[in-house]
Amino acid sequence: MSISWLISNFVSTFLLPPLNLLLLMVIGLVLWPRRPKLGRGLVTAGVVALWVLSTPLVGIILLRSLESPPVTAEAMKGAQAIIILGGGRLVEAPEYGEEAPGQESLLRLRYAAKLHRQSGLPILTTGGKPDGGELSEAEVMARSLERDFSVPVRWKEGASDNTGENAKNSARMLREAGMTRVLVVSNAWHLKRALPVFEREGLSAIAAPTGFQRSPLLPNDLLPSPGGLLASRWAFHEWIGQIWYRLRY
Repeated sequence: MSISWLISNFVSTFLLPPLNLLLLMVIGLVLWPRRPKLGRGLVTAGVVALWVLSTPLVGIILLRSLESPPVTAEAMKGAQAIIILGGGRLVEAPEYGEEAPGQESLLRLRYAAKLHRQSGLPILTTGGKPDGGELSEAEVMARSLERDFSVPVRWKEGASDNTGENAKNSARMLREAGMTRVLVVSNAWHLKRALPVFEREGLSAIAAPTGFQRSPLLPNDLLPSPGGLLASRWAFHEWIGQIWYRLRY
């Protein structure tokens, strides 16, 4: 298991909902006896924010603000390869008896297969195994593409622990093959953070997003749900990630 990946995820947990809001409420409860007005305000703010961010309405709106537009045929002209960013894998998938792509990875694989059939472009899968396991995300995704979608994979980059390393390692492999203009496949809310890193590595990167937020919104989207909180959490994760990547890469 990657120590840097573990530390990064541990720190980010404290910055993201729901833990950041729960900590705010705990601080409010501690302060309440001595400074009741401030303590009550912090607890109230934490409860209200947790409710609001747990509604699918807010989660969807936040993620939509991050989405890149669908790729067009015009934008794809001149592309030389397709890069698929790893979106997680199941280290133990008992129904398959082996490691398998996670939900977000499958979403990306399906769209990449469509793009490959349209364009004939070669594919690179990228993603390591920071959380352990036998195979890297790149290897698991490549196996799924070849077995489940009958799509060949030319390169597998399995040494990276995050999006920044995905870009660095993938760019090196593609430059060696004489390729610099690429389609980057990932969730629509992820590419605003991912693409600048690929550009800084010398690639001309074209966003090829998938997994757009659904519409229209429904009345029960005003009620809190685990899915709503997860959507808000992803949005905050991307905003923090954008700031961090500007400083680091």
